[in-house]
Amino acid sequence: MYGMTSAISDALPTDMDIQLTKSLDDALAKEKVITTDEDLSQRLEVLSMLNNLAKEWIREVSMERNLPEITAENVGGLVCTFGSYRLGVYHKGADIDAIVIVPRHITRNDYFSTFYNKLKENSNINNVRAVEEAFVPVIKMIIQGIEIDMLFARLALKEVHEDTDLQQDDLLRNLNPKCVRSLNGCRVTDSILRLVPNRESFKKTLIAIKLWAKRHRVYSNALGYLGGVSWAMLVARVCQLYPNAAPATLIHKFFLIFSKWQWPQPVLLKPSYFMDLGYPVWDPRVNMADRNHVMPIITPVYPQQNSTFNVSHSTLDIIQDEFKTSLDIMGEILTGESSWSKLFQPSKFFTKYRYFLAITVFANCDEELLEWRGLVESRLRFLPTSLEEIDCVQRSHLNPDQFSLPFEKSQGRPSSVWFVGLEISKSNGTIVQLDFSSHIRDFCLLVKSRAHSIFRAGMDIQVNHLKRKDLKDYVPDELKKEKAIPNTVGSKIIARLSTEGRHSLSELEESQKSPESRKRIADDDICNKRNKIQLSDVEKKFVLGSLEPQKSPSQNEINDNNLTNSLLSTEKNSNSLSIQNETKDVIVENSNSLSIQNETKEVNEKDSLLLNEARNLIIESGDSQRSPVSNKCFAEDETDENDQKKIRLLHPTVA
Repeated sequence: MYGMTSAISDALPTDMDIQLTKSLDDALAKEKVITTDEDLSQRLEVLSMLNNLAKEWIREVSMERNLPEITAENVGGLVCTFGSYRLGVYHKGADIDAIVIVPRHITRNDYFSTFYNKLKENSNINNVRAVEEAFVPVIKMIIQGIEIDMLFARLALKEVHEDTDLQQDDLLRNLNPKCVRSLNGCRVTDSILRLVPNRESFKKTLIAIKLWAKRHRVYSNALGYLGGVSWAMLVARVCQLYPNAAPATLIHKFFLIFSKWQWPQPVLLKPSYFMDLGYPVWDPRVNMADRNHVMPIITPVYPQQNSTFNVSHSTLDIIQDEFKTSLDIMGEILTGESSWSKLFQPSKFFTKYRYFLAITVFANCDEELLEWRGLVESRLRFLPTSLEEIDCVQRSHLNPDQFSLPFEKSQGRPSSVWFVGLEISKSNGTIVQLDFSSHIRDFCLLVKSRAHSIFRAGMDIQVNHLKRKDLKDYVPDELKKEKAIPNTVGSKIIARLSTEGRHSLSELEESQKSPESRKRIADDDICNKRNKIQLSDVEKKFVLGSLEPQKSPSQNEINDNNLTNSLLSTEKNSNSLSIQNETKDVIVENSNSLSIQNETKEVNEKDSLLLNEARNLIIESGDSQRSPVSNKCFAEDETDENDQKKIRLLHPTVA
């Protein structure tokens, strides 16, 4: 058994699943997210260079500590990878997460002084910068166009050999908490690979989910969404529940399960265990702060931590909305109505909201901009949470993508800009005053209070209020791309209603011609209802599977199986009775052709009413998107005078 519970289904892939997986491979190949041999060889070359530099540095520091030359040659040390590269789901342009593991006579001060200087002096390494005050201290650099995030861990060992097993919990004894957090990257990645039943299916599914998350703008741990390890653990949990499923099926089950997940119920890959080593672990029964986590996804190794502690109620709502929308798209893919490209097309942001905040950072050069931008990004998630304290702000949606200002706006200065979309409650004809000045001022003060160590002349931050029509001066290309994306909301419903409407008209004509066609319609109706009943059973089973137990695994398996069997037996009995009743109704209807004709006409009338209502919904949805603050419909090119009658923006002066 993999995970906390037994599998929901051990079914093998069908021919349709295999065919869908092949089409998924083609779609991923077009998106260029599959690793090439050339990219792999380049990354191996970069890691080899880093490993040689690290061992050379360890030998030099050992000699400075007056260790014998023979001992200095044999103390070891190694560079390990983790994250997407270790999981095998990286693609061209992705960064590499690595860690330098050293023996006990090498200190963290040595790492951020002598090793940092060694990297700076190397002509093959660019943009070296240290983030020593981070929760997990890191040195960032770029080698051959590949971004590297390198951590540091010091083990309580005289020598660190290549075959050191980092999964041993005893290695954490008497270590600095920062070293423990750094080692968790490797330990969690290796544990995830050990906890999935089929690594190849897991990797392919994770590649697709990560691409989807980036395109739907929900991929960023720093900005309050989910990072790479969190998405990996969610995919791993689905793989545990469907150990033999094909990647195409796993993607569908992924959206199905987590669109129904009862957060803050935690996601666990295996039962938690306790080690008396003194490190804090995630436990809401003991730690009050853990009770405030809204989307806990718990790492599978000691000390267990919540990988999504940055997620807020606002970002959780955004993620859940994307889950539900993508579940509908997956339904279209499974029925052949759409292709995988629809799942991977970017979600709409700039055409979704009418009011925005633009947070822009400036610096004198690109190297200074990297430092300044990283600091601002680490605090940016607090701004949307603060804005939602305003009564009329229903949602404050932070776009995790970074953009560069056009030359006319930046005046040639290196810059980066983020956007926050604002959903404003309807005003019912009254004037709404949006005063963000205090919230923006507090955010800027928070950023500058943390910037004392890196702040230099020329670094600046600006926050501006914008309307949608102002975006053409900031992101003109993004606006064009979004306007070219077809509206996916409701398209499946409209297409199905239209198809059913045409189908019912043609079937009405045939039913008036021959009794055989009437019998065929009745048989199809029974078959469709049978399929719907089976689908509802599966969904109920998923809901049971999504409830992570808090007891021992053996007892949980017993309770889960008993509850599932009782629910399924009840459902099967009710379903069989329903099908029998429907069959009887069909037999009675076949004996009376006039009754069938009348009922078919009534169905036709209902279908036409549904189509009319659907068309009205499209018109109303378009109106609501154009006017978030008024019940009236505004044109895209409305004047500022009309806007000021409904909403008044107060522009604070922010340094």
